[in-house]
Amino acid sequence: MPTSGEQIMMRQLAGADGREMALGVADGEPEPAWTTVPAVRTAPVDRPARLHTRVVRSARVTLHAVGGLLTTVLVFPWITAPQRQALIQRWCRQLLRMLGVDARVHWRHEGGLSGNVLIVANHISWLDIFVLNALQPARFIAKAELKRLPVVGRLIANAGTLFIERDRRRDTQTVNRQTVEALARGDLVAVFPEGTTSDGTGLLKFHSSLLQSIVDAEGHMQPVAIRYRTPGDRHCAAPAYVGDLSLLDSFWRVTGERRITAELHVMPPVPARARHRRDLSRAAEEAIRTALESPLSVPALDRRGDRRA
Repeated sequence: MPTSGEQIMMRQLAGADGREMALGVADGEPEPAWTTVPAVRTAPVDRPARLHTRVVRSARVTLHAVGGLLTTVLVFPWITAPQRQALIQRWCRQLLRMLGVDARVHWRHEGGLSGNVLIVANHISWLDIFVLNALQPARFIAKAELKRLPVVGRLIANAGTLFIERDRRRDTQTVNRQTVEALARGDLVAVFPEGTTSDGTGLLKFHSSLLQSIVDAEGHMQPVAIRYRTPGDRHCAAPAYVGDLSLLDSFWRVTGERRITAELHVMPPVPARARHRRDLSRAAEEAIRTALESPLSVPALDRRGDRRA
């Protein structure tokens, strides 16, 4: 039972009509037993990872990358394409777990991801490739300088990445032709039409040149919006690979986050047959912008619901 002092406090807190709204006590009525008032739920505090955690993550990822490279060299030549895709997907999911990245997929349609589809996504980080591959392995179109990176360059090349010298107009035509051939074989191909990375708070201008391939292939363009959140459901800046940040510095920033949520919003596909590539570019940009401006933790709109990649 409440003490006399607690009873006086309860009466002081009562409203004009004599009722204590929080606990449901009214003057003149028998005082009930104390009830528990649910505490106000607050967002988790975003604390950085400890140095020990960062070092362990770095060591594990380094060994994982070397193991992945050996797999692409020694195993990939002897297995089928579906088997390679399964290994790529498993490797990427393991990498995300090592880095403390929780990939969540919000489906906005029921069609899934089939062949003859060009994935068009906004670009924030080197993590984007692994997050998308954890959902569905695809062949990425990337800048040619990535191929020259030690270990990583050889790894992504062996995984089927198509490299482009963006300053060479003729190289764009070559890559578009290679992309059409890959789509005709049933491969998924992914492209980042911004041409570079952003900080994740908005979109850069979309370029349409690499979308010609899906027009020629008469397939579908699949817009996918990517964003990174903290455990407190706030924007996470750590994955952003922008400015003068080196790849190693960017990697170290990611290892410093206790947890990162990577959200993929898979928007309705857009038929590309008889469309102009600039129309597709505008449609992709509008769809991705709509997803990024939606409320945080938006539920999936189809029967499958949210899924972890």
